[in-house]
Amino acid sequence: MNPKISDFGMARISGEEGEASTKTRKVVGTYGYMSPEYAMDGIFSVKSDVYSFGVLVLEIISGQKNKGAYLADPHLYLLGMAWNLWNEGKSIDLIDPSMYYNSMGTVEIMRCINVGLLCVQEHPEDRPTMASVLFMLGNREASLPKPRSPGFMAGSASCLTESSSKDEELHSANHATLTIIVGR
Repeated sequence: MNPKISDFGMARISGEEGEASTKTRKVVGTYGYMSPEYAMDGIFSVKSDVYSFGVLVLEIISGQKNKGAYLADPHLYLLGMAWNLWNEGKSIDLIDPSMYYNSMGTVEIMRCINVGLLCVQEHPEDRPTMASVLFMLGNREASLPKPRSPGFMAGSASCLTESSSKDEELHSANHATLTIIVGR
């Protein structure tokens, strides 16, 4: 449970002021905290830091480390587990059993889980800004939107059913690949 503070603040090194995102050829950081768009495509923005913060919130609540993404079985990693518990209405099961809390604390922890899931949504434009995160965490009366699925959920059944008909049209059914080795 030692978060990597160096994984935050990547957005400060993006290009020009006012630029929404920047693409880099060298990806640095800890994979469990990286946003999907940064880990896969090298695109980072202020929303990349929001994603990292959301992972950290869910780690603190659960007492578990986000070990990255397991596309074959999304239940094996923290974000997939948190998302599934949220959808089943069992988010309370995510709370670390060693954490002491009472009924009042449960409401606040559930709010933190909601905010954490909002921060780790797959698409950067769906994630709140850090100012919004602070507002949501600091104001109990503020209503919270329902989160969408987190990044790295490509292996989940819901994502497969949504995209399977499109994929069948675009790809061959034999699952064979052809690799050509080309020197630089």
